[in-house]
Amino acid sequence: MGSPQTQVLSPVSPRKVLRLNNSRDIHSRSLNSLKYSNGVRTSNEVDITNEKDLNKFSSVSFTGENETQKYVKDVYPKSLTEDMKEILKDNKNSHHKHSIANVISNKTEYVPNDNTVLYDNIYWGSEVENSMPQGYGENTAEIWERYVEQSEVIKMENGCGRMQNRLVTFKDGIQACVRYRQNTDQIQGEIFSFYVGRLLNLTNLAPSVVKVVDLKDKLWQSVSGDISTAQWNTNRAVVLTQYIPSLESATIPEIFKPSNRHLNKIDVLKMSIKDNDIGDTSKQIMINKLKAKKDKHTKKDIEEPFDHIDLKLTKSTIQLFVELAQWSDLIIFDYLTANLDRIVNNLFNYQWNVNIMDGPAHNLARKMDSGLLLFLDNESGLLHGYRLLKKYNVYHSLMLDNLCVFRKRTVDSLKSLYEQSVGVKLSEMFHQKNNAVIRDILPPLPEKNAKILHERIGKVLSQIEKCEQAFANR
Repeated sequence: MGSPQTQVLSPVSPRKVLRLNNSRDIHSRSLNSLKYSNGVRTSNEVDITNEKDLNKFSSVSFTGENETQKYVKDVYPKSLTEDMKEILKDNKNSHHKHSIANVISNKTEYVPNDNTVLYDNIYWGSEVENSMPQGYGENTAEIWERYVEQSEVIKMENGCGRMQNRLVTFKDGIQACVRYRQNTDQIQGEIFSFYVGRLLNLTNLAPSVVKVVDLKDKLWQSVSGDISTAQWNTNRAVVLTQYIPSLESATIPEIFKPSNRHLNKIDVLKMSIKDNDIGDTSKQIMINKLKAKKDKHTKKDIEEPFDHIDLKLTKSTIQLFVELAQWSDLIIFDYLTANLDRIVNNLFNYQWNVNIMDGPAHNLARKMDSGLLLFLDNESGLLHGYRLLKKYNVYHSLMLDNLCVFRKRTVDSLKSLYEQSVGVKLSEMFHQKNNAVIRDILPPLPEKNAKILHERIGKVLSQIEKCEQAFANR
């Protein structure tokens, strides 16, 4: 067996690629585990202060009897339907590997395999994509819409962030965060940002739906007193977002902090080499003796041109790359919508507090069981954020301009939206998902905002092209 960093030639490409033969321990992650503790953030900033009534609920596991549970299991209603079981799982047991045909460009000479970490210089490979938590796709959004349409709220309580927001409980025990605002722009921003996420095939946004506060509606009939206490006005549009338990704070990865702040294929290769399992510990003495030679060889590998990376990664490295792949989507999403309440919040305040980048990222959470990042609180997107672009666009661009590794399916979605009219697509989605009553109360996305969104999609695609050119011969 050769050195862990032995370089071999690809049989179908003149480029060189690093291959490691180390095996890694593969375990499926537990799903829907729940950990409540003081200071641990939950979906939409809900503070959990009361224990669940264990007489009404029972533990539900979707991972099988043999799955090791690292955290306390979530507690869900006994009457939970199969549809709701499906929507509450963000990492379903169904096979969701990415087909090579779906991730390979027509120009490449290299065919990605299950151990591909990166290919075509800028795209995350199958080893990362196949490890991604499935998250909340179109199917779960439709299930949530149907569920809310036929449900009845029986309880409203403080929670979910701002003063007039409420955590509501439906008749069968399922919960949602309801966003109520005096400013219609913020309701538009929340729901249209969710629609943009759907058009990009992002699965990091919890299912959301617009409803009107109407005391005659079955949805609200049982909580008219609570609505009065909350000082909600009737005939106002609100956004109901599925409550997601099992969340913890997410921090900004080291690679995106001010001392580094860039992600490209060289970074991916360096992290792969640094964190890769060195293999059998019985060979440690030999490895130590060869360390100087290996370090020299590693430096040479990185300096030589390559367009793809094939490595057997350790579990910890895969988890790191899964997080970074989601961050690449987050940076694109927040740039497109001009969200002010997440990473831009941290970047703007860095000038006064240099430690803020080491703390939790604002309005970003991670599912403890699957590693899925949840993009929370998107109300500043597309409207309020666009009005303040002159002041804050430098912070949006700062993250995008230093990103050069992307998810292929996100790039494909961006290209498709740019070739079409994203404004028309959003308008169609808005009309399809909302009845005339809602559309009379909540305006569509203004045409000028749709044009800004289209321009920003073009800027993201320009950044992708710049990365392709910059790393084509490196």
